[in-house]
This record gives sequence, structure tokens and C-alpha cells, in this order.
Amino acid sequence: METVGNGSAEAAPPLLLSRGVYTALAAIMGALSVAGIALNVLVIAVTVRHRQLRQPLSYALVNLAVCDLGCAVFGGLPTTVTTATGHFGLGRVGCVLEGFAVAFFGITSLCTIMIISVERYIVVCYPMGAVLFQTRHAVAAVVLSWVWSFVWNTPPLFGWGSYELEGIKTSCAPNWYSRDVGNMSYIVIYFSFCFAVPFSIIMASYSRLLWTLRQVTKLQVSEAGSTNRAEMQVARMVVVMVFAFLVTWLPYASMALAVVVDSSLHVDPVLATVPVYLAKSSTVYNPIIYIFMNRQFRGYAVAAILCGRNPRTSDPQTSEGETTVATVNKSQRVSPKQSLKD
Repeated sequence: METVGNGSAEAAPPLLLSRGVYTALAAIMGALSVAGIALNVLVIAVTVRHRQLRQPLSYALVNLAVCDLGCAVFGGLPTTVTTATGHFGLGRVGCVLEGFAVAFFGITSLCTIMIISVERYIVVCYPMGAVLFQTRHAVAAVVLSWVWSFVWNTPPLFGWGSYELEGIKTSCAPNWYSRDVGNMSYIVIYFSFCFAVPFSIIMASYSRLLWTLRQVTKLQVSEAGSTNRAEMQVARMVVVMVFAFLVTWLPYASMALAVVVDSSLHVDPVLATVPVYLAKSSTVYNPIIYIFMNRQFRGYAVAAILCGRNPRTSDPQTSEGETTVATVNKSQRVSPKQSLKD
């Protein structure tokens, strides 16, 4: 992996791509960054302003917005500038700071998505209150996500692992390419605890959630129709969530793991940039998928954008995204409906 120079006075390295391609990539990253900043600022502002939105899950949703905002500001905007110029001109310190910031906010965001998946699993699979996801649990999980990310992203600052240029050499990330024993040991452990563990929990939670909904719909009860609708609504939301997660994170993680496993593997710089852009695009997808599919939040957000005027006459506190999940007790009777807000 190519290292970064110490000063801006050094001659810029030759361009890997044509000037037009750099400009197009900078425009794409700039659009993603601006959209990510706007959407996540809106999410934070609306949630803080309206007490009705401050549910246990909201702590995780706002935390996700804060993480995505950090990625867009400290990762997206600098990458836009450096890509526009065709080289990374922020020096070695700038590379380390940018790489650390993106990794720190990115892993915290990934852990927050894991928290959301666990919360949805608990709400659907334990609707009678056997297991509760309360405010104190949400706060503790959010704090743990930041601590977990900080613990695993600081070692490169002290010599175990490193942050280096990646892709077309206009952004920095953990050094996946070095064959140094210390660096490889860090990358393997980092990948295991910061990607494999959250990914496994996310997939297990959503798989169990879908299985539970499937079992509920097999019951021949008078509310079968509404239960089927509930299953379809929740299943659709889950599919979108998992698909977006896979699209934005799996290519990047797979590329990094492949480089670590096979030292002879050469990844074209342009091809290596695609997973980077997909991962950073999650700052836009996350607020849309996890929050804006909630009619209650959408009502408040539209009113905020329109300076208090809401074109919809319905009460924003009535959530279109609420789905009911019927559950069965030991005597095979249907329990009261449990609300799951999207």
C-alpha cells in the first residue's frame, strides 16, 4: 500500500485515472455527503424537538444518524475535495485522522444497526413482556457501541495496524494490504469483532424474526387476515434492511478480507473504489430506510421542512408503519396485538 507524504510541497503523484473520471467520482461523493448531512441533521433535529418520538428505539436511531453525520462530514467531504484534485493532499496526519474518523463512526454505525436488529427481534418475538427493551437498555447499548468502536479503532494510532490510502488514493482506511505480522493480526481481529460479530447478530435476529412471523401466520384464527398483512409489512421492511446492509457493507468487507487472505491478489484501484463508495453511501440509505419509512416521523419531518405546515390532514402520531404481530401462548390462543413501529 502506498504511503502518504508528509507535506503539501511534495510533487503530486501521477493521476491513476483521467481528470473527467476524478471529477465524476467527486460529484458522486459530494452529492452523497450533502444528502447524508441534510437527512441526518433533519433526523436529529426532529427527534430532539418532538417528545413523542423519544422511544427506546429512538436512541438507537438518533445514534445512527449521529454516526452517519460524522462519516459524511469527516469522511465524505474530505474525500470529495481530494478526489476532485486527483490526489490526497492532506498529508500523513490528515490520512490518519480521516481514516480513524471514518472507521470510528462507521463501526459505531454498524453496531447501532445491530442494536436496532436486536430491538426488533425482542419486540416481535417477545411481545408479552417476557423480555423488554427499555430506555436504559437502549442507552447502555448506544454507549457500548461507541466504546466498542473506540477500542478497536485506536490501536493503529499506537503502532498496531495502520491507516493508509486505499482505492484511487484519495481516501484512507485501515491498512488491508500490508503483510506485516503485526498489521495482519490486527486486521484479522478487527474484521472478526467489528464486522463478523455484528453481521452474525443482525442476520440471526432478522432470521428469527421472520421465522416467528411465519409461524404466527400458520394459525387458523379469526385475525388471520390482519396477521398476514402484518407479516408482509414487517417482512418487507426486514428484507429492505438486510439488503441495504449487504449492498453497502458486504462488498467492502469481502474485498478487505480477500486482500488479507491472498497476498498475491491485485485489486484494480477503480474496482476497489466501488465498495468504498457503497459503504459511504450508507449515510444516505440509513435515515431513509430506518426512519423515513415511519409515517409518524415523516409527518413531523415534513412539517419541519415546510416550516410547520403539514399537507396531510391525518395526525402524525398515528403511524401507518405500525404493524401488528399476533403471538400464541401455551394454550395456543392469540394474545393481544403488539405494535411494532417501523
